[in-house]
Amino acid sequence: MEASVEKGYRVAVVGATGAVGEAMLDILAERKFPVSEIAALASNQSLGREVSFGRKSVVVDDLATFDFKGWDFALFSAGGSVSAEHAPRAVAAGCTVIDNTSHFRMDPAVPLVIPEVNGDILKDFAGGIIANPNCSTIQMLLAVAPIHRRVGVARINVCTYQSVSGAGRAAMEELGRQSADRFNFRDPEPEVFALPIAFNVLPAIDVFEENGYTREEMKMHRETRRILGSETIGVNATAVRVPVFVGHGEAVHLETVAPISVEEVAELLGSAPGVTLLPGNELATPMTHAAGKDQVWICRLRRDLTHPQGLDFWVVADNVRKGAALNAVQIAELLIAQAA
Repeated sequence: MEASVEKGYRVAVVGATGAVGEAMLDILAERKFPVSEIAALASNQSLGREVSFGRKSVVVDDLATFDFKGWDFALFSAGGSVSAEHAPRAVAAGCTVIDNTSHFRMDPAVPLVIPEVNGDILKDFAGGIIANPNCSTIQMLLAVAPIHRRVGVARINVCTYQSVSGAGRAAMEELGRQSADRFNFRDPEPEVFALPIAFNVLPAIDVFEENGYTREEMKMHRETRRILGSETIGVNATAVRVPVFVGHGEAVHLETVAPISVEEVAELLGSAPGVTLLPGNELATPMTHAAGKDQVWICRLRRDLTHPQGLDFWVVADNVRKGAALNAVQIAELLIAQAA
């Protein structure tokens, strides 16, 4: 990487035709990431398609035959099985991989990073794979981490209200199609989801584990412990899919280890990086605040009436941007800042 500092970096985006991959390309251009060369990679089914990188068009190349030798960064967002097969190949060629799938997140040899929360763990990073956390975990911990650092957090109860974009482009198309069906008095036929999503909510995301929680819910529990470096903090999650195109909402109820006033929490969140706390009774919603924005929005901060050290608040964020693509780009930015 050091040899590329003056001229820029060669960056490959894996899964470039998906919603997150397209967002990665957009964000790299928007933030003027020092790119000397960009590669858009996908399966051979997308070979020859064009995607946008700023004002340029990039022709999609075949991931299966792509040679990562000489490339600095590879941002992966094409599914866990793709990352499992090709991320080690990229690393073996000398490329740093930032992976947006769940495949490497619980690997103790792979850093799991939210730059604003635990970016310091990369100070001795010598190359390899870095994992992006789950989108719901990212937005929750941007709000929770400042409180945890100050007084400790013992337990989190969270209910997520997750948009269909978290399930990919086909899920967004299904919501649009089913909405049209409803308006035209036709029964929607689910394909991506097990049940109709238009004008409905689905109280489970991903497959069920043996304990009755879904994999999405357990991701939040396990990843929170890893990122905050605590084996005692508990995350009790219920993940719900809602008929929103982009942006996740979360109702967060937490209990702190030591007492802290609502006013002090407001001061902490008001100065926390990547976070905007709305005052009073102002409301943040996925569509009006989060969609297309980079920050995490918090509102309805208040004392939990049922617990002397309980706090409640509402959090929204664009799951495709901060929940995936932006976090990956910020990790790469952190690495090049450290190398400077």
